[in-house]
This record gives sequence, C-alpha cells and structure tokens, in this order.
Amino acid sequence: MPDVVDSSASIDAASAAKEVRAPLTFIVHQDEKPYFESSALTGAEPKVFFKTEQQPVDIHDMRPIADALSLDTQGFELLVHSTATDDLFDDEAVTGAYYEETIQLLKAHMGADHAVVFDATRRSDSGSGAANPDGHRGPATRVHVDYTPKSGPQRAKDSLGEAEVERILSNGGRLVQINVWRPISGPVLRAPLALTDATSVEIRDLVATDQRFPDRTGEIYHLAYNPAHRWYYAAEMERDEVILIKSWDSLGSDDTTYPAHGAFQYPNQDPSAPPRESIEVRTYVVFEPGNPRAQS
Repeated sequence: MPDVVDSSASIDAASAAKEVRAPLTFIVHQDEKPYFESSALTGAEPKVFFKTEQQPVDIHDMRPIADALSLDTQGFELLVHSTATDDLFDDEAVTGAYYEETIQLLKAHMGADHAVVFDATRRSDSGSGAANPDGHRGPATRVHVDYTPKSGPQRAKDSLGEAEVERILSNGGRLVQINVWRPISGPVLRAPLALTDATSVEIRDLVATDQRFPDRTGEIYHLAYNPAHRWYYAAEMERDEVILIKSWDSLGSDDTTYPAHGAFQYPNQDPSAPPRESIEVRTYVVFEPGNPRAQS
C-alpha cells in the first residue's frame, strides 16, 4: 500500500481539464433509519424505502494522477492488472482461477499476508442486467459505501470466522475490506463508475441504511449530497485494469470516512455503445500481527 500523502490539491489541478459533469443519485436525510430490500430478497430490482435526489457533480478523470492515489488517503487506486481468466461469466472459473488471481494481486500490491474472497457480483447496463447465481444485476446507481463500523467487522466474522477475527485483531493484526472492480469487456463507454475522494467526505454525509436479505439484514452507508465532495472516474476503462476500493479498515474509528461509489451516465452517452459489463470481487485483506502494515 503506498505511503499516505496529501495529494488532493494536485489531483484537482491535474484532472480538471478531463472532467465530465453528470448527475449522481444521493440519499436524502430523513428522521427514520432508511432501508431497502436487496435483489436477493425481491428477485428483481431492489425495493427502496427512502428518498433520493439527483445532483450534478464534476467528475475528474483519475488517470493523470493514478500514481498519487492511495487506499489509505483517497480510499481507491487504479491499477493495470491483466487476468488469465478468459470467461468472467463462468461461475466456476470466477470462484476458482479468478479468485486466486485476485488474492495474489492484493497480497503483492498491499504487502498483505493473505486475503479471503467472500463475494462477487457481475453488473451490466443492458436491459436484462448481468447474470449472477442469485439473479441479474444492473449498475448500482445510488452512491454508497459497502460497509459501516457495524457491518464491516460482522461481515469479517461471517467470512473468516469469529475466532479467527479475534485472533488477528487481539494480537495487533489488521483487516481491510477491499473491493476489486474490473470491466468484463472494454473500453467502458456507458455507465462508468464514479468514486469520491474519502478525504472530501464528512461523517454526517454518510447515512447508515439497512440492507435486507432473505436470511439476514446487513448495513451499508448511502451518501448524502455535499458540494464539497471530489469525484473521480477512470475514462474508458479496459479489461486489463482494476479499481481497488476500501470500504472498511479495522484501524479506522466510527468517524472514519471511506469512498462512496456508484454508476453514472456520460453526458450525451451513446445508447448504441456496447453495454457496460463489470465484475466486483469483495475481499478481506489480512495483515498478521508483526506485519509492518498491521499498524500503519
């Protein structure tokens, strides 16, 4: 993981000429805790029980400043990383070879001892969405963070086992939840992914939201609009590129902020362009006690 640097000023200067202006979908603050029924529960599109609004924002191309991005600062990074998995729509290939590729990438790039993949989701902005074992998925348009201080450690216990999480953390180890987002085909010409610089997010912008599944209730953050947010995307991403996104870190506190993300449409987006097809692999990266990155 790169050293922590304050690069927000250079990011804005370097990418200002390549920005697009497009609307993103934000949650609206409300008195009651919001919730939604997941696609796994509805069998189709999620059913939302809260208000949202669209706000236009400037979204900068992250490519000119990719080398300055840090998971520990902005909360996301753009990497070149080819995959030897030919068919990312093949469930067996994904859970076998592609998961192993992802684990090796995270270990090498972040200096981790090991990593655990616990989930993967394909998405497409074609009319029917992309096929997954639990249903079809379109792009996630409401800007959000996948985990909260409540659900981040709970999902870790679900994935690694409660005893293993206790062993790691009680002895000075570290767990980091990382999503690895890749286009299945490229270049991405429709519905690209926008991410906000975590340093531009205030804790009051993050709204804890229940996510209901058939067998459990999770919790994510939705993002409320704040004109101070700084937004980025990778223009025309290719299949041999990935974005790493941090959604929870055991070194964080209850007021630590993370990058929200969501899909948007290009201004004057060509409806005849190939659909955006992507796969997002969710992982926990493990730094064992004694690893230099365990406390940094």
